[in-house]
Amino acid sequence: MPEHKKKLKEKLKKTLPVTGPQAPTLYELMQWYCLTTNTHGCRRIVVSKGRLRRLIWIMLTVGAVGLIFWQCALLIMSFYSVTVSITVSFQKLDFPAVTICNLNPYKYSEVKPYLTNLQEKTIENLKDLYGYPDSLLRMRRDTDASLNRANDDDPKGFLQKIQLVRIEDIKGEEILVSDIPSGRKRRMKSRMVDGERAAVPHERAAVPEPAPKKTVGFQLCNQFNTSDCTTYTFSSGVNAIQQWYYLHYTNLMAQVPMEKKIEMGYTADELLVTCFFNGMSCSNSRNFKLFHHPQYGNCYTFNSGEDGTIMSTSTGGSTYGLQVILHIDEAEYNPFLSISAGAKILVHDQSEYPFVEDVGTDIETAMETSIGLQLTESSKLSSPYSDCTLDGSDIPVNNIYNKNYSYQICIHSCFQAAMVESCGCAHYSQPLPLGAEFCNYNLYPNWMYCYLQLYSDFVKEDMGCHKKCRESCSNREWTFTRSTAQWPSITSEEWMLRVLTWEMGDKIDKNLTKYDLANVGIFYKDLNLRSISESPANSIATLLSNFGGQLGLWLSCSMVCVIEIVEIFCVDSFWVFARQHWQKMRKRCQQKKEERRQAQLAAASQDAVAADSGHDNPVCIQDEDPPTFNTALSLPVPSNCQVPRTPPPNYNTLRLQTFLENGGELEDSEDDTEYL
Repeated sequence: MPEHKKKLKEKLKKTLPVTGPQAPTLYELMQWYCLTTNTHGCRRIVVSKGRLRRLIWIMLTVGAVGLIFWQCALLIMSFYSVTVSITVSFQKLDFPAVTICNLNPYKYSEVKPYLTNLQEKTIENLKDLYGYPDSLLRMRRDTDASLNRANDDDPKGFLQKIQLVRIEDIKGEEILVSDIPSGRKRRMKSRMVDGERAAVPHERAAVPEPAPKKTVGFQLCNQFNTSDCTTYTFSSGVNAIQQWYYLHYTNLMAQVPMEKKIEMGYTADELLVTCFFNGMSCSNSRNFKLFHHPQYGNCYTFNSGEDGTIMSTSTGGSTYGLQVILHIDEAEYNPFLSISAGAKILVHDQSEYPFVEDVGTDIETAMETSIGLQLTESSKLSSPYSDCTLDGSDIPVNNIYNKNYSYQICIHSCFQAAMVESCGCAHYSQPLPLGAEFCNYNLYPNWMYCYLQLYSDFVKEDMGCHKKCRESCSNREWTFTRSTAQWPSITSEEWMLRVLTWEMGDKIDKNLTKYDLANVGIFYKDLNLRSISESPANSIATLLSNFGGQLGLWLSCSMVCVIEIVEIFCVDSFWVFARQHWQKMRKRCQQKKEERRQAQLAAASQDAVAADSGHDNPVCIQDEDPPTFNTALSLPVPSNCQVPRTPPPNYNTLRLQTFLENGGELEDSEDDTEYL
């Protein structure tokens, strides 16, 4: 390149400003940015005269940047918050589904043949523990003597293996018990568990108290390891007998076919005496659908919606709701299973499973119960605003209830799955999973021990079901206003009971009393629908607008300035930094290469000096054969050393004069002549 062009290029470089990644250093890049940016604070840092003023502008700019980060963090945090809005609207409402169950699941006269041994053993325990009358015991035995005993309900004697005991004394893990009915005392080593507190959540944090002496309980042992036993104690003998009886009862009923259990329960005509809806008579067979509950037997659901039709109401008040009279039939109650008389009623959505045992309302006999309803619909936002689930598809638990997802369905399905996995069979109180069968100790002798251990972990939330399951995002809930009145009144009792007895006809063989009946009314108090919904407190557009407002307020810049900052501090700075390091690495590599070359030259020089130290002629070598002409030319020439020329002969060294003085003569030879 000509000399004048080089000078012109260097002059242009000095005159034109350095831009972007062309800057040789980060300092010059930042200086160029501060001079060219629209962010006034950064520009004032460079152009201000005086250290004090420049320091003030640095502090103001840094403070403004800190405030922006603080405000933007608050905006991002508020972005995940929600606002709750409640609206009340007056409209025509769909009437909910109403499930009605008798507290007694099966008629005692029908189910008694399957419980013969269990009933007798229970009566014997009552006699030995609390002096149950011998006359009543004999009467029970005489009554049961006519039953068919061909099918023994306890073929393997589990009533003897798992029986009630009286606890006499406790010393650590050694317990002194007396067997019932023999009274034989024996000591056994077993863990103590409060049978009542074991079913209460969060009891694991409580310090276990020693069971009082002379309490009643029962012991369960691992059938595969008889030394592993647990004794369940109860503060009341009533609770102990009920829990012991219910374990054996569920075991026996799990072996009864579903068709037979439906036959042993109450029919719709036996349970429902009268029915009115919206002031008009309703049909037991058309408006009520059978729903068999494992714990309450035959239940009936009004307005279930299974036929595709859902009844609605356009007027509030008791006259326009559901009004039913229930026949309780207390004479057919199982004395050891159902200690309360009445009915269970649950109001729920048509798509929900009726968990009667969890949230049902008790209805007492000889009373008129009025239940006023108020409908509330709630809708929550899912992730990232809350942890709720839309339809349960993202929950790792299989729904075994064939109904819409709910939290109760999830935790019960999770427990049943754990029951099948740990114990090999399913519990009778919940639906049967695909490919499993209900537990009974004829096929699964260890299921009771396994179930109680598993249930203890479940209620203490050690199983993990409560962590897997989440609440549903949408929900419909009916709040109750419950009131009762004596029914029928004293003046109307006689004629009303006579008419109802006649209407029941051949379904009963006795005259009804008021304690055989219960009157229930379910209605909307008003048609005001309360809707609770969540909405995001900030949208994306609002969030970006707030960001822009903070940037304009504190730094007087826009989003273009932010992009410019990102370009300078992330892109250009990276390239300047990378170029500097590349140049340093390249320079370092060149220096190392030069050092290696200098080292090689120094080594060669040392070798030459060493070779030159033993000979006057530097071209002399130590090879056994003399060098050829070509090899001699390739030998290195010593540095700073001239090759000596051949000196003139020193004739004195030939000593010819001495030889001639002594008379010597030189003779020519043929060889010399030829040589010359």
